[in-house]
Amino acid sequence: MFISTLDLFKIGIGPSSSHTMGPMVAARDFRLQVEEYLSRSDITATPSIRCTLKGSLSATGRGHATDRAVTLGMHGYSPVDVAQENLETLVNHLWDRTRITPDNGQEILFSPQRDILFDPGPPLTEHPNGMTFELLDGQGKILLSQTSFSIGGGFVRTLEEMHGGASPGMTKPDPRVPFGFDSAAVMLEMAAKSGLSIAEMKRQNELATRTEPELDAGLDQIWNAMRRCTEQGLEAGGTLPGGLNTPRRAKHLIQRLRAAPAGGNPNDWLCAYAMAVNEENAAGHMVVTAPTNGAAGVIPATLYHFVEHQGGTRDQVRTFLLTASAIGGLVKHRSSISGAEVGCQGEVGTAAAMAAAGLCAVRGGTPGQVEHAAEIALEHHLGMTCDPVHGLVQVPCIERNAFGAIKAAAAASLALHGSGDHLMSLDQCIAAMKQTGEEMSVKFKETSTGGLAVAMIEC
Repeated sequence: MFISTLDLFKIGIGPSSSHTMGPMVAARDFRLQVEEYLSRSDITATPSIRCTLKGSLSATGRGHATDRAVTLGMHGYSPVDVAQENLETLVNHLWDRTRITPDNGQEILFSPQRDILFDPGPPLTEHPNGMTFELLDGQGKILLSQTSFSIGGGFVRTLEEMHGGASPGMTKPDPRVPFGFDSAAVMLEMAAKSGLSIAEMKRQNELATRTEPELDAGLDQIWNAMRRCTEQGLEAGGTLPGGLNTPRRAKHLIQRLRAAPAGGNPNDWLCAYAMAVNEENAAGHMVVTAPTNGAAGVIPATLYHFVEHQGGTRDQVRTFLLTASAIGGLVKHRSSISGAEVGCQGEVGTAAAMAAAGLCAVRGGTPGQVEHAAEIALEHHLGMTCDPVHGLVQVPCIERNAFGAIKAAAAASLALHGSGDHLMSLDQCIAAMKQTGEEMSVKFKETSTGGLAVAMIEC
């Protein structure tokens, strides 16, 4: 099993990797299919495109900017394309347009307000985050159709791909990689036999598909984006968009800490850094999926604190990211990182496990201690629901990232005080998370129909 670090960590925009980045990618992919179809078809009447959002995408899509994302994708934009754009200006420019023009010059009717449908009916059976794109002729006959699923972390799979695998999160073996571990147990066995760390094995896997300079440049780009996002969030004030009037707090907190640094403890700094990132995410700005946007603040906060307060080096940053991605890949492979599928335990819980593993590794932990750190962090997020108020990635998401970073640091420290031997394995913990997610009510899986999402209304 192999998921590249450079695929797990993706530069894009907020507020959601599954509800914003994934639909943008899917819409752009369908546009490319349409271009290819029209290039070999003889259509006289102007065709049109329709997008139907299902399940969680329908329930919280407006709060997660899914309609804006689909519009951007239909006009040919990808998440990385718009990461540095002024999105309000760009979306406003596109929103009132009634057609798109592919590269072949043939116009296609598409109006976001008319042609993006939020279907309140039952979700598609394959995954809660489903969407169907259709190309129609002038009489409404379907010429081309594609059903896609945003399975978390910005990853997208088609209906055919979903039916071709055992489950949405399962990945196929890659014979090119020397250490294709598909479980934490196999990972530890390979580490013991090879004498390599988890990061060293992950590096060898990455080098099967790219050169070392390419890998290091990619890792550095990820870290630079995380750093930039953190620092931008620390400088930004005001109120977040969406209607809740949620104030940004990271700037005020960091100002207090910098004014009296002796009065703050590591938890305070971690909170400031994590909240800074997730406030940027909630504003729809550039973030890195880590492994999702809803959990985008945990890993950058933990890593930023290690670099700024403990003198972490560039090589240690790379080790951190490689180790963290090994853990994130295991969770994605054996369970899910989608809040719509397993709740927030799959987002913030996975991010905390990844951060704990990375921090443990750069502080000198053995593979056994790294695995233990990941297990501790994930274990103490089991059962966490995804219940965003008003469908916005703000309350409780921003603070959850802060506490995820705190738990990650505590888990790494606790694991380093042990030998690596422990009762509950990471594999068992991931299995428990998967079962918990399967049995969790749909009300608590990114639909905003239960938990905190309705408690505020009831009050």
